Amino acid sequence: MRKLKLPIIAAAIALFTISNAYAQSEADSKEPHHHHHHANEIGIANAPSYFINEKEWAYSLHLHYIRGIGHSKFGVGIGYERIFGDHKHNTFGLVGAYHPIDPVTVIVSPGFTFEDKLSQSMFALHIETSYDFDVGHFHMGPVLEFAYDPEDIHISLGLHIGFGF
Repeated sequence: MRKLKLPIIAAAIALFTISNAYAQSEADSKEPHHHHHHANEIGIANAPSYFINEKEWAYSLHLHYIRGIGHSKFGVGIGYERIFGDHKHNTFGLVGAYHPIDPVTVIVSPGFTFEDKLSQSMFALHIETSYDFDVGHFHMGPVLEFAYDPEDIHISLGLHIGFGF
């Protein structure tokens, strides 16, 4: 349990910092920013991932599809993560998205992880937060991810790009 404290604290600090930065920019702006959440989103995140137990880095690619739930701040979908290199790590999961404030998104994705051989899979949990800037139908911005599976924990900091429709 002790190994979980640092990544959880780091993710909480990042979310708090993003929330405060946004709140300050809103307070300083005469016209509030109106970030539009589309009914559907296809997103991709490129990020280096750091494995806590192994103390090594690897490149990761995240893909997801999210469908908004009505006009609420929530969405559901599916996701996939691939970590390249020696890890050959694949994760499939259900995605729950929440937009607590514009333009922040928090994603929780329970699922299963396996190496290239599907013979051994295990439970996995991914938690991500992103701060997105609109560019037409696209949005992009920094993303922070915390991921757990029984063999290791990894943290990623990268770029999220999404297409809303």
